[in-house]
Amino acid sequence: MSSLASSALVGRVAELRALVDAMARPPAVVLVEGEAGIGKTRLVHAALSRLVSGDRSVLLGYCHQIREPFPYGPVVEALREIAGRLPPIDALDPVTGALRDYLPELARALPPSPRRLTDPRAERHRLFRAMRALLAAVGPALLVIEDLHWADDGTRDLLRFLADQPPRGLTVVATYRREDLDTPGLPLGHTYRHPPGTTSLVIPLRPLDVTGVSSLARALLNRTDLPSTFVARLHERTAGIPFVVEEVVRSLPDAEGPDALDRVGVPLLLREATAERMAGLSAAAVSAVRAAAVLRLPVGEQLIATVGGDCTGLGEALRAGVLHEHPGGRYGFRHALAQQAVYDAIPGPDRRPAHERAMIALSAMEPPPLVQLAFHSRQAGDLEAWLRHGTAAADRAAALGDTALAVEVLEGMLADPELPEPDRGPLALALSRLAATGLPHQRVVRLLRRLLRDDFLAREARGEARLNLGLVLCNQEGDSAAGRPEIMTAVAELRDRPTLAARGWASLALPGWGTESLATQEEWMARAEALVATADNPELAAAVLANRASFEMTVGSPDAFTVAATLPVADPSAAVRREAARGYCNLHDSATMLGHYDAAEKFGREGRRLAAEAGAHYPAYLVDVSTIRRHWLTGRWDGLRDRAATLAELATETPWIAVDVWLVLGLLALATGEWEEAAGHLRSAGMDAPDARFLPVAVAAAGGLVELHLARGALESAVTEAGQAVARLRRKGVWVWGADLIPSAVTAFARAGRVREGAELLAEFAGGIAGRTAPAAHAALDHARGALAADRRPAAAAGFFARSREAYAALPQPYAAARAGEGEARARLALGDRHATSALAELAERFGALGATHDAARCRRALRDIGAEFPLPRGRKGNAGALSQREREVARLVALGRTNREIAGVLFLSTRTVETHVATVLRKLGVRSRTEVAPPV
Repeated sequence: MSSLASSALVGRVAELRALVDAMARPPAVVLVEGEAGIGKTRLVHAALSRLVSGDRSVLLGYCHQIREPFPYGPVVEALREIAGRLPPIDALDPVTGALRDYLPELARALPPSPRRLTDPRAERHRLFRAMRALLAAVGPALLVIEDLHWADDGTRDLLRFLADQPPRGLTVVATYRREDLDTPGLPLGHTYRHPPGTTSLVIPLRPLDVTGVSSLARALLNRTDLPSTFVARLHERTAGIPFVVEEVVRSLPDAEGPDALDRVGVPLLLREATAERMAGLSAAAVSAVRAAAVLRLPVGEQLIATVGGDCTGLGEALRAGVLHEHPGGRYGFRHALAQQAVYDAIPGPDRRPAHERAMIALSAMEPPPLVQLAFHSRQAGDLEAWLRHGTAAADRAAALGDTALAVEVLEGMLADPELPEPDRGPLALALSRLAATGLPHQRVVRLLRRLLRDDFLAREARGEARLNLGLVLCNQEGDSAAGRPEIMTAVAELRDRPTLAARGWASLALPGWGTESLATQEEWMARAEALVATADNPELAAAVLANRASFEMTVGSPDAFTVAATLPVADPSAAVRREAARGYCNLHDSATMLGHYDAAEKFGREGRRLAAEAGAHYPAYLVDVSTIRRHWLTGRWDGLRDRAATLAELATETPWIAVDVWLVLGLLALATGEWEEAAGHLRSAGMDAPDARFLPVAVAAAGGLVELHLARGALESAVTEAGQAVARLRRKGVWVWGADLIPSAVTAFARAGRVREGAELLAEFAGGIAGRTAPAAHAALDHARGALAADRRPAAAAGFFARSREAYAALPQPYAAARAGEGEARARLALGDRHATSALAELAERFGALGATHDAARCRRALRDIGAEFPLPRGRKGNAGALSQREREVARLVALGRTNREIAGVLFLSTRTVETHVATVLRKLGVRSRTEVAPPV
């Protein structure tokens, strides 16, 4: 064609408006979805052009189809553009110093690098926090990541981390092809549930209709009209894909008559449009374009010349618009479709020598790009070089922490039918070991299951791969129902490898997992210990001993502390001490569950010390998680919700390790009357699939759900939940885990008139904890006895509740003590004891001081029912605009979106009283709508 206008954005008015609107309301996460050539990039750049110049930092990052190991490369690439917007170094969060190695050009503007953590997960989380802090520092900012379907798992994890809690001024925009995602429908690798206050939007782009194709063609041809037959034919041949429309129109001759498309002979597909444009190039330009197609990625002029044999045609290819200049003096195709079209048109005999020339040129680079070398070796048919470069590429990627790329390389090699049979086993085992330590669990499971399904591994190798699969299912996915059978099969396949088999048996023997009885798991632990005795492996012996100590403490064995004292804390081997650190961290969790809080604190302190010395930071995180539960139990609630939420951030990939956190968040919500939040958190604590989750916490979560049903008046649901949880506990036979369930379950049975069932449960619980060192369970026994006797024998109930209150207070468990004290006070009121009124008033204050506003309101309601008013503290004198305690309680529930009726139910008030309080809250806060009320600080 003699002339052609620049392409225009047409047919995207609504999509452009939506994108611009979302960009204007940060924090925001916008996903632009569409097939190749649909116009995703053009839409994003059109939206960017509408931003006020200099209004915010615009950071652009690109994912590539072939990439070398560079963790989080697209985001790092984008961050390089912020140099001019960084605040003074003393105003930056110190954690941003972790980015110095990733952003050397900004090193002088960043704080000092912190000491590198040896635990890769802790190091990665710190890096994620650093990137979020840096983006917050240069805000408002707009981060655009193109072609997310080519992103590595690490980049997806980082983007999901940013999307889950974006800095206030950040907008993240990502484009992707849905059909090319690793997991269909999950562009970020996992389900994304946008947080409150974040603008979240998915913009799907569809092919243009006939009208849209007409508008685009007219804009390209500088025409005000086009024959309808021509437009219809153009739409038919291009399927309405804007990029293909553009490429076809660019190939048209000057005349655009009704038969122009047929006369030019350009068929529907881009391949033919590209061939038409190539036909007008000189031989030198064709060589340059073909070299770029073989190389696939944008590269420098010299590399194009080496592969193509001539670079004199590069300028011609650029002027013709076949190739485009990319940042950094690199040249390549504007679109992967065009690259593929050119590559497919290269005759087979010409491709092989081109790939061989690429191998020679790339081998001379320092360091050599091993992933590209592996690709070109395979295309050149050099299997030996392919195996050598591919293995080296995987090793280098793993060494740099880019496990996802290492797995991708190995996975591609294993999928190739030309891979020699003797090499398949070692690569498969390497893949399983990498996958088990460095990938999101969904992909790991798919890979390992496929390896096992292919049935080419020897028995011992299959056993190791299967063991890795089982451990991933249990430890990362938290699905013991699927993982434990795999481990069982693996230990049979590993009969000639006792070291690995012992790891499997010791894992199976931990009583908190699985549906097997305690007696069965005791047998498995003994089997692991017997196998260890036959192997001269101190690290394995320490690992099994750590599991034995955890086993004894978890079940409340009188020998638990004796076994714990034998852990090899002073062994000269760091690997052995690392296992001792894991053991102490597990002991902290178990001692917390049983009510040994002083001992738990000592275990946790020692576990952290050993972990730091041995470079094992991950077990220390587990101590942090179970410390949240210990603080809940011992009444240290100030700031507990925020601390718990912060720890939950660390477990986005392995949510089961944060079940204690979700349990505490659920119980806190329950204590404040946030019913929906409580239900959601308790389900996350293991009640979504209790038989496959960590049973001690799932049992406690079930106790919370029983309490929730009782508080909402759903007695039948409470009884059902209690019956199911008790059945799970009975099947396992570890009754010391019932401290947070049995009192609630007995209460539900008693209120439902199933007194005999409650009494039988009490007897079974008492027998199960007899002789066990479990002070929390023994306190719960008297609590449950009081609950059973409350309606029929108030005098006996008062005595049981009093003993329970004293036992809880001695632990200490102030909230549980107050709950038992409330039961005692109500029993004494039923007996006509006048002093019980003051006790109930004192309990209301105690609940309020803890932050248990629903419990405090329940006590105040009981006082009102007997005519004993309990005045609430008012706002400070002289500050008429300050909210009173009651108004703060109402404001918090309003901010959560609760209706007046729901608030009345939580705070035991009339709906009219709540209406009055809401009106006062709105007036004092100076807002007009309930939706403007923020939770009081």
